[in-house]
Order: sequence, then C-alpha cells, then structure tokens
Amino acid sequence: MKKDRMNGILIGLFYIVAAVSAVIAVLLYQPLLSGDWYMAVVNGSKTAVLVGVMNDILLIIAAVGTAVMLFPYVRLWNEHSALAYLCFRFMEAVFIAIGVVSILGLLSLSSDYGAGQFVNEGAYHQIGSILQSFHAWTSILGPNLMLGLNTLLYSYLLYKTEIVPKPLALFGMLTAVMVFLAGLLNMFDIIGPFSTLKGLIALPFLLQRICIFPFN
Repeated sequence: MKKDRMNGILIGLFYIVAAVSAVIAVLLYQPLLSGDWYMAVVNGSKTAVLVGVMNDILLIIAAVGTAVMLFPYVRLWNEHSALAYLCFRFMEAVFIAIGVVSILGLLSLSSDYGAGQFVNEGAYHQIGSILQSFHAWTSILGPNLMLGLNTLLYSYLLYKTEIVPKPLALFGMLTAVMVFLAGLLNMFDIIGPFSTLKGLIALPFLLQRICIFPFN
C-alpha cells in the first residue's frame, strides 16, 4: 500500500511537470518560431531557447514516466487498452523529441547567420522555414493528436478502475476530446497554433491534470 501511494505521488508529479514544462518550452521557443527567427542568437535568445529545450526533455521524461508508472495499474482492467495508451504516450514523446531536433537545427542556423557563415541567403531562409514547418507539424501530431488519444484512453481506464472519482475521469475524457479536436482544427488551418481559442481549450486539460494529483 505504501509503495502504491508513493507510485501515485510520482505519477501525479510527472503529470504536473509535463504540463508546466510544455508551456515553458513553447514560450521560450518564440524567438525561433517568429518571422525573424534568424536573429534569435544575435538578439541574445540562445540561452532562453536552450532552457526551452531542457524543458522539452523534462516533458519527454515525464511523458514516458507517467506511461511506465501507470501501465501496471490500468492493465489490471484491460491490458489491450492499457497497451494502446502506452504506445500513444510513447508516440507523443517521439514527436516531441523530433520537434526538439528541429528547434536545435534552427538555433544552429541562427548562430551561423550571426557569424555570417552562409553562402546562399535564399536557401538559408528556405531551410529555416522548412524546420519551422517541421516543428509545427510535430506539435500537432504529438502534443495534440497523440496526447488527446492517450489521455482519452487513460481517462477511460481510470473511470473503469475507479482509481480516481468517476466525474474526474469523465472530465478527463472530455478534455482529451477537446485537445484532439484542437489539433485537427490546427491541422486544417481553422485555428492557429497559438490562437486564443486553442489556449482556452487547453485550460480545462491543465486543470484536470492538477485536480487528479490528490487522488494518485
């Protein structure tokens, strides 16, 4: 029982770390995701971006940590659903990691621009735009679509196992659908990646993560 309680606390902490680190990373990446991304290093944003990268690494660790720690409990009710949750959570972490690589690529290009180490400026900016698009797509596929799917699955499993109160698990399923739909709307350019609507959709999701912590 004591071990289960400790594991529950760790799961809750992982979820909170994941939520907080994801927001921090997005905020610190803005100099590289704007139109004048090539000036990020010249403007002194290199350290901030690298701190954002460290937060994304924390996010990846937390994502894998929650999946590994929660799996032994939810598999007791339905092993197939629990395994699907584990896979979607791992896929989310993979897409986030790929996005980090694109950010580091942009940072390297920005450093080269500051040092004047480029031959074809047109091709240079084109590569930067491709890396920005690459990061945008990984953000849709990972922290939106995969996150929505794995949250829906684990909330359903929490509902069935009654590890948390059923209303809270149902709220988790609702927020999961909202996050998934936000990703689809972003994919089809109906809303922007940093739109007010997308931010409002994310708020209930963050609230559910915080509320679930005392029950772990």
